[in-house]
Amino acid sequence: MDFQTSVKTCLNKYADFSGRARRSEYWWFALANFLGGIALSIVDGVLGTGFLSPIWSLALLLPSLAVGARRLHDLDKSGWWLLLAFIPVIGVIILIVWFATQGTRGPNRFGPDPLAGEHGGSSVPPVAQA
Repeated sequence: MDFQTSVKTCLNKYADFSGRARRSEYWWFALANFLGGIALSIVDGVLGTGFLSPIWSLALLLPSLAVGARRLHDLDKSGWWLLLAFIPVIGVIILIVWFATQGTRGPNRFGPDPLAGEHGGSSVPPVAQA
């Protein structure tokens, strides 16, 4: 999944906490969220305002939580594990490691493998032909 598709998917699934999300979907959306926040912080600094960046963060809070829950579902974990973020340092480190971990192969209790259709039913990419 590319950058643009990921952002569109996450915004279209604004408050959809069901199903599974690939690593690329989560990380591209996180990058877009981070870059948008940085850009608006700079604009806030230049204009002397202080409301653009917080509005951005508030607007993307729900889709960020939703894609985080779907990413945890890909690991066959409940979305409630997002509450680990409230544990200083350790909780955030655990979540980052989980978000970077490959999801479970095949269907799990949260739905079908999001990579299954991409590589002919397997989440392992095919070997390139020389």
